[in-house]
Amino acid sequence: MAEAHQTRVSNMVEEMVQTLERDHIRKMQGRMFRCSADCCDRPSDSMSQVHQCIEKCHTPLAQAQGIVTSELEKFQDRLTRCTMHCNDKAKDLFDSGAKEPAVRSLMDRCVGSCVDDHINLIPSMTRRIKDNLDSIQQ
Repeated sequence: MAEAHQTRVSNMVEEMVQTLERDHIRKMQGRMFRCSADCCDRPSDSMSQVHQCIEKCHTPLAQAQGIVTSELEKFQDRLTRCTMHCNDKAKDLFDSGAKEPAVRSLMDRCVGSCVDDHINLIPSMTRRIKDNLDSIQQ
C-alpha cells in the first residue's frame, strides 16, 4: 500500500484506539487493579483463593482486549483483501500491455479507494466495539 495511504489509515485507527483506551479500557484497568488489590487484602483466603480472585478481576479487561484485537484484525484483513484485489487489477493491466505509469496510476487510485472505503468503516467499527465493551460484565 502506498505510504501516504497507509499513513492515513494508521492515523485514523490510532485515533480510534486512543479514544477507546481513554474512554473505556483505562476505566476497566482501574477497576481491575482495585479489584486485584481487594483480593490481596483478604487475609483469611488461601493463596489459591487469592489467585482465583485476581484472575476473576482480570477477566473483563482480557475480554475487552480480545474484542478490540478481533475487530482490528477483521478490519486489517478486509483492507488487505481490498489491496490484493488492486494488485490483481494492476497485474492484469500490466499483462495486457499497459505501460508502467498507467499501472501505477490504476494502483494508486484503487488503493486510495480501498483506504477511503475503510476509513468510512471506522465509525461503525468504533460503535460496535463500544457497544461490546459496554456489555462486558464488570
